Amino acid sequence: MSRRAVLVLNAGSSSIKAAVFDGTLTERLGAMADGIGAPGQGNLRCGSTRAVRDLPDHAAALGALLEALAGQGYALSDFAAAGHRVVHGGAALTAPAVVTATVMAQIRAYIPLAPLHNPHHLAGIEALSLRAPALVQCASFDTAFHATNPEVAQRYALPAAFAAQGLRRYGFHGLSYAALCEALPALSGAPLPRRLLACHLGNGASLCAIRGGRSVATTMGYSPLEGLTMGTRVGTLDANAVLDLAARDGIEATRRLLNFDSGLRGLSGGTADMRALLADPSPEARFAVEHFVYWILRHAGSMIAAMEGVDAIAFTGGIGEHAAALRQRILEGLHWTGVRPADGATGPALHQPESAVSAWCVPAAEERQIAADTLTLLNAG
Repeated sequence: MSRRAVLVLNAGSSSIKAAVFDGTLTERLGAMADGIGAPGQGNLRCGSTRAVRDLPDHAAALGALLEALAGQGYALSDFAAAGHRVVHGGAALTAPAVVTATVMAQIRAYIPLAPLHNPHHLAGIEALSLRAPALVQCASFDTAFHATNPEVAQRYALPAAFAAQGLRRYGFHGLSYAALCEALPALSGAPLPRRLLACHLGNGASLCAIRGGRSVATTMGYSPLEGLTMGTRVGTLDANAVLDLAARDGIEATRRLLNFDSGLRGLSGGTADMRALLADPSPEARFAVEHFVYWILRHAGSMIAAMEGVDAIAFTGGIGEHAAALRQRILEGLHWTGVRPADGATGPALHQPESAVSAWCVPAAEERQIAADTLTLLNAG
């Protein structure tokens, strides 16, 4: 086991994902603990092994993961560092960083901007610190990739005092977009396209306008709620509608509605699973899929305008990678750009040879990106 191996952790509200990468950024082992905080419902997966475990909190879940990794030959003492996904780095944390007391304080300060994410990332970092105080820990931020957006894209049309308080567009899925930019040239055999429309489509979904390898616009904003129709998130909604809902039902009920009970789930009357929706002939399911596609196409026009054109389109994420029929519908809706989709293409190339705009399917590699960030920070140190 090389001391250059990196442990990557992605802590969520009820789960922790883990992956082991070697010094060549090859993933050696994946693991996951979920059902945290649900008595009798905890599950532990490590490689091909499965087990039911009681996981009362993140510390217990991390301990179970580390025990399982050690059982597969990856002891905690073998790792050179650990890399963490952190959703919100705000305006201050715009590049991967070694975790220090100052960085921890900044991540904590952004909890109000990402209350569903940052507390759990902090819990993972703190739990690992207790078990291995000397281990170098690094953080990669989903918001960082979009720090290159121009100020006119980041600012809401509010008085300056509110922008100074952090009320601005940040954008998310940045680790996915960074990984896509790294992977696409190897898949295409050509340099990264100058103007790239990147589509991260999953339960959470967003688009990003990437010009010259840098994000210049994205659909998510102050939080991951803004933008496209998503699995359970409403996407863009008139602020007055939000105020009316909050006045009628209360802030917490409205927060739950907009984040967990809307999007595909709300439109279909029950499911957020795109596979189930595509197989369901009911009018509600068909409309949910149409809504998803329509708003991708609407927002795609905005992203293309921000780049002043488009040279390539790339799909990633669970839906983006696996829903071929949906990709085809999106590409057909973008025929005006000059893209000519190839019938039945599964990737990586999705376009016809004569297409003026290329189209690609790029496997998501956020964990690998975090490992790369971590090794870069170690080498710099």
